[in-house]
Amino acid sequence: MDSMERGGSPKPHVVITPFPLQSHLNTFLNLAKLLHSRGFHITYVNTEYNHRRLLKSRGPQALDGLPDFRFETIPDGLPSSDADATQHIPSLWESTSKNCLIPFTNLLKRLQDSASNGLVPPVTSLVSDAVMTFTIKAAKEFELPVALYCPINAISYLIGWHSGTLLDKGIIPLKDESYLTNGYLDTKIDWLSGMKNMRLRDLPRYFTSLDPNDHLMLTFSVNELKTATLADAIIFNTFSELECETLDTLSSIFPPLYTIGPVPLLLNEIPQNQALDCIGSNMWKEEAHCIQWLESQKPESVVYVNFGSVTVMSAEQVHEFAWGLANSKKLFLWIIRPDLVDGGSAILSPEFISETKERGLIASWCEQEKVLNHPSIGGFLTHCGWNSMIESICAGVPMACWPFHGDQLINCRYACTEWGIGLEIDNNVKREEVEKVVNELVEGDKGKEMRHKVLEWQKLSKKATKSGGSSCISLDKLINHVLIKRKN
Repeated sequence: MDSMERGGSPKPHVVITPFPLQSHLNTFLNLAKLLHSRGFHITYVNTEYNHRRLLKSRGPQALDGLPDFRFETIPDGLPSSDADATQHIPSLWESTSKNCLIPFTNLLKRLQDSASNGLVPPVTSLVSDAVMTFTIKAAKEFELPVALYCPINAISYLIGWHSGTLLDKGIIPLKDESYLTNGYLDTKIDWLSGMKNMRLRDLPRYFTSLDPNDHLMLTFSVNELKTATLADAIIFNTFSELECETLDTLSSIFPPLYTIGPVPLLLNEIPQNQALDCIGSNMWKEEAHCIQWLESQKPESVVYVNFGSVTVMSAEQVHEFAWGLANSKKLFLWIIRPDLVDGGSAILSPEFISETKERGLIASWCEQEKVLNHPSIGGFLTHCGWNSMIESICAGVPMACWPFHGDQLINCRYACTEWGIGLEIDNNVKREEVEKVVNELVEGDKGKEMRHKVLEWQKLSKKATKSGGSSCISLDKLINHVLIKRKN
């Protein structure tokens, strides 16, 4: 009965395939829950490596799922490993593109057989990560509609598209080391459509790297974006009011676009489902005492520090951030992953621990949405991953921005110059600057302006995700025009 809708018709069945990084898993699981609430049977596809990590973090029954919300796995093509850490991203990107099509096709065949035996509804559509475009080939074979879901924002996706033009004109990659110091990176690229106030230094670092491996990654990105034009739809976790100009430009290049963000707010609009709420995607164990500690702090007094699931820092960078926080005299909650530091665990000095023991809490992982929405949070020191930024907007929390790689540089640029909700910390981080930015974020005039501005964006994001809002309407169109489109 769980595979049937009222009236005896099979439920629509969507197969959801995220790229196997923590941030992608988080937003894809939210989307899966959202579609489940709209009556879909869900098959959620993890890699075998991440499946093991999730079971280790969340318990042996964590991925048992529900009768109409099931988990499947495919190999990622990399050598087997039991490490509890994020895999090398360029290798993972290359491997999934080359090795996952056949296992994924075999999975669809198994689901097809199960449907023939009445065990699950027939698969009616695919939703795949925007960098898992091999699924488009599978969709064509099985005559299924396929939508690509972008865990990055629209401006970052547009910049990815323009990278082909920059390559063709010889603007990137850089010719030699002199280009790093002669002001070349300040070259404006606003002659490209939709690239208002953008500079070369705002692009992902692999665009302007001298490393041949990064050049391969750049070429791969260009090819993935070309393939993406063959999809039936592109989905963004953003809202039209935030990126209207960019979306207008993208609409002239790609298949129909659907902005359904912020997804966490849309998810908040659906009735609670306790069994579904228990299904999580964090590959590190969340520490509940973070929320308990926040309960004892004053409103808007705590700086939340989290550099995401992929950022790898040097011990010196951790040291500079630590003493910047200590010298600011502000309260802070700092998330330090076990694999945050390159080559080993982050070791904080006894002097720092002693200095901050009354006003700081350090944890290995937390439920970020709950933390950001806690009244005691006054600012967010972030790596500028898109999930983190959109969650910060939802919570109405201004940001101090220290981007690490990929789209984070673009997000930082927009947060600080276009949206008015962020302050940038130089990549060559120094404690004096951290202290200054943290103080400004929590109690300075600029910080107050940013809080006012982010609350305006928060208001618009809530409006977009209410009934009749732009994102709510877009989700309806995505479902009705793409995901339950029947074969002729």
